Amino acid sequence: MIRIAVIGGIGSGKSFISVLFGYPVFNADNQVKYIYKKNRECFNKLRKKLPKFIKSFPVRKNELVSAISSNKKNLIIISSIVHPLVRVEMKKFLIKYKKSKMIILDIPLLIENKLNKKKDIIIFINSKKSKVLERLKKRPNFNEKLFRRLRENQVILSKKRKLAKYVINNNFSPHIMKKKIKIIKNKILDERNSSRY
Repeated sequence: MIRIAVIGGIGSGKSFISVLFGYPVFNADNQVKYIYKKNRECFNKLRKKLPKFIKSFPVRKNELVSAISSNKKNLIIISSIVHPLVRVEMKKFLIKYKKSKMIILDIPLLIENKLNKKKDIIIFINSKKSKVLERLKKRPNFNEKLFRRLRENQVILSKKRKLAKYVINNNFSPHIMKKKIKIIKNKILDERNSSRY
């Protein structure tokens, strides 16, 4: 199984690019949303640590935003509770798709949380600042202060870029991006097939 790790800054278009590969995608952000909505254990731990902010189940996004906006240390507390649960879901995903030729890991804090493996093919998604802000402003409840806090939590982008085998500039139309991904995907598959002989 080929593991493709798609990394980049917030709003660079990682999730959009991940889907274009046409293989199973582990989307960490979607898993986090699911955990907040369904996992009562997570809620109990968050309420115990952040009683001023976390009031009722399911965990609401505005409560989390308030907690992070009031003190950036709260982001560390939230991450320490949520990330182990995301790891569990990732393990389930890898077992489920162990026979797949390729899987895509769309995990914003992949490097920071040491979830990558030596043989992972890392793809860095690069995007113009103007494009990033344009995308983020389209998101419901966009909060610029929260955006800055989350961005601080990520490893400096230049360091991430150096780890990547491929860099994709995501500044073009979806049609052009589909073509770009197809070329890279075929190249990866060809390299893996040729390395077997």
